[in-house]
Amino acid sequence: MGASVPVEFKLLVAAVIIGLVNIMWAAAAGSGGQRDLKWLSGPRDEDYPVQSVMAQRLRRSMANFLETFPLFLAVLLACAAAGKLGGTLTVDGSVAYVAGRALYVPLYALGTPLLRSVVWGVSLAGIVMLIVAFFQ
Repeated sequence: MGASVPVEFKLLVAAVIIGLVNIMWAAAAGSGGQRDLKWLSGPRDEDYPVQSVMAQRLRRSMANFLETFPLFLAVLLACAAAGKLGGTLTVDGSVAYVAGRALYVPLYALGTPLLRSVVWGVSLAGIVMLIVAFFQ
């Protein structure tokens, strides 16, 4: 005990929290307050019921998070295994990914077109920075 946790791992946990918030927000918006507890707790075998535009955006945002998070996790763990944590690229790359993902969800929910894409690019650049750090 007493060993310090690398900042990159703290940012990894922050990314998990962002993912959980995204999942819960999408689920809450998707229920729309119109479905009963039986529907919400059931298997939801039928197609998505009609949802608000924001609920649809949040579902797409969640899907996008679920596409990028495994890449971030994999390359961060690879950097950790290779002893590459603590450098500028791994710290800044992790910050870029987490900050980008934190901003992406509300921007997507609000329908902000260009800025949302720029922020997505920042999060993707964070993953690329980790890849570069791994190969250095």
